[in-house]
Amino acid sequence: MLKPSLELIEIKTDTEPLVGLLYRPPGERLVPNARRRCAVLFHGNTMNFYSGALRFLPPRLVSMGYTCLAFNRRGHDILTTRNSRNPEGGAFQSTAQAIEDNELAVAYLRSLNLPAPVVIGHSNGGMLAVEFVSRHPETPGMVLLSAHRGGEGLLPDASSSGLLACDQLQSITEKAAALVEAGKGQALIQLPGWWWVISAQSFLDLTKTLPDTLALAPSIQCPTLFLVGDSEPTSRYPAQAFAGKTQGSCTVTVIEDCDHFYNDREAQVSDEVCRWLTSTLDS
Repeated sequence: MLKPSLELIEIKTDTEPLVGLLYRPPGERLVPNARRRCAVLFHGNTMNFYSGALRFLPPRLVSMGYTCLAFNRRGHDILTTRNSRNPEGGAFQSTAQAIEDNELAVAYLRSLNLPAPVVIGHSNGGMLAVEFVSRHPETPGMVLLSAHRGGEGLLPDASSSGLLACDQLQSITEKAAALVEAGKGQALIQLPGWWWVISAQSFLDLTKTLPDTLALAPSIQCPTLFLVGDSEPTSRYPAQAFAGKTQGSCTVTVIEDCDHFYNDREAQVSDEVCRWLTSTLDS
């Protein structure tokens, strides 16, 4: 496997910057622009560029000649600090901020004279990938790794399954609305399921603004790989339904004995992604 050149990069926003790793294949700068290939990777909710698919996929993609950007949205991890004691992270994220961060990341790649990237997103990053690609028909291909359904139905579905608000969805929604109304939108609320804590403002945002993966599917023109683990419910990770709605071709791949985070299946997932890229985009 080719050893990539790694560069820790920073991308300015109107608040805190985005931080990520740029993976370059050896000799990439010598490759003519017309032959360059690149990919951008969007992480899942409260994840980051140094865990999960954003950690294990780039080295394999570099071995195929791809320049890769794996980066943290401002909504990375659950809670974090940077150069002060002010809290940041996923507990304070909004959909609009996530969409802006993705635009800034791809604009950074284009500023390096790289072509439109293949867009790869895991979970919430997969939903955001669909949103991005629906507005960027120049995208050559998209890889959805357990992309969730998004839309207003996601929170009730996840909560009814024992995640996020669990059986307290109504009371937590009312509490969040009261805090925002009182000018305390940054106040943290404990969740009985996952993500454990979230700001009142971010929780309300989650109930209303998530892009709807299936509603956006008809606007997708590029070829797509939609990969899911066999333990993931189709109501939340609608690979087959998405494939039936998109304009472009869509390959659905189910990994056996595989959870949402691809634990112990990293090599197989990487193989599937690389095989699809070769057969679909390099043929």
